[in-house]
Amino acid sequence: MSQNIPARHPLRSLFANLTERSFLEGVGIGDFGMIRYVANLLVDFTHVDHLYRIRNTRGKTLADVGEMLLQSDPHSHIHSPTREGEIRRHIGDYTLFFTGMFPESLKRRAGSLRLDYFVDYIRVGKESYFLVARIDPEVAPLFKRLSENFDYCVVAINFVKKELEKMGDPHYQRVKKIIIH
Repeated sequence: MSQNIPARHPLRSLFANLTERSFLEGVGIGDFGMIRYVANLLVDFTHVDHLYRIRNTRGKTLADVGEMLLQSDPHSHIHSPTREGEIRRHIGDYTLFFTGMFPESLKRRAGSLRLDYFVDYIRVGKESYFLVARIDPEVAPLFKRLSENFDYCVVAINFVKKELEKMGDPHYQRVKKIIIH
């Protein structure tokens, strides 16, 4: 994740600081593995094309969580645990990002902002991280915690969003314009 932005880039430092403060002060969670993961996710998704990195078998980028779920189907003839884990991780990241950073964009996706649509995103995100933990023992502890604390991560990202809005951060404004409009 976040390979395109160098380790010492100011954007990486900004998200690391805001995310840490949001977790520690906003939601009272000091899990630095989760904090680091969420900060890197936010950095990664400043490249909008990273939001839509999952493609179907014909190479079409997918923005719909339902279509992504179909691509991860373990009963598919093209299934592999690696592919399922990759897609499920992205679904977890994608739903976490949208519910925390741009929940208002869910209205456009659903046609109206229904609470059950928001709840579905959270449910699918938790489930996806849980499945990643089951598929890949190497990352299981982190993804189990992300699944269990998904709601808190959403709130922490929302705190980051509010700080970015106060600051008038240009990266945030650029991504917001693309996603919301």
